[in-house]
Amino acid sequence: MPKLSGVLETALYVDDLDRARAFYEKVLGLVPLTADSRFLAYDVGGRSVLLLFLRGSTPETIQLPGGTIPPHDGSGPIHMAFAIAATELPVWEKSLGEHQVAIEGRTDWPRGGKSIYFRDPDDHLLELATPGIWRIY
Repeated sequence: MPKLSGVLETALYVDDLDRARAFYEKVLGLVPLTADSRFLAYDVGGRSVLLLFLRGSTPETIQLPGGTIPPHDGSGPIHMAFAIAATELPVWEKSLGEHQVAIEGRTDWPRGGKSIYFRDPDDHLLELATPGIWRIY
């Protein structure tokens, strides 16, 4: 069987792109790769891309010069985790507090990793996770 080499893109669906842009750029420090009226794409650590789609903006096939992208959408709060260095956890906790972002949960994992959980403006549950969460991380 052929092998997968990683998760390249993760998509979240938001109700307001400007509000999402402010949160992801100001609070999380992400830098946009590209954007249009229906989505934003962010570089995450030089290894993956976070896509933020305006909810309901992709109900039909998108025609591009090189091909097509089938319709997609999502609803409800989604969970995703960002990888961080263990030494950065206190810095992130302080930064989230300075942006009035409440930390909803904390977990100390059996392998030694730590996670903190908080929400974006669209109620998605975001996690910052240090190494030691999974056998592979």
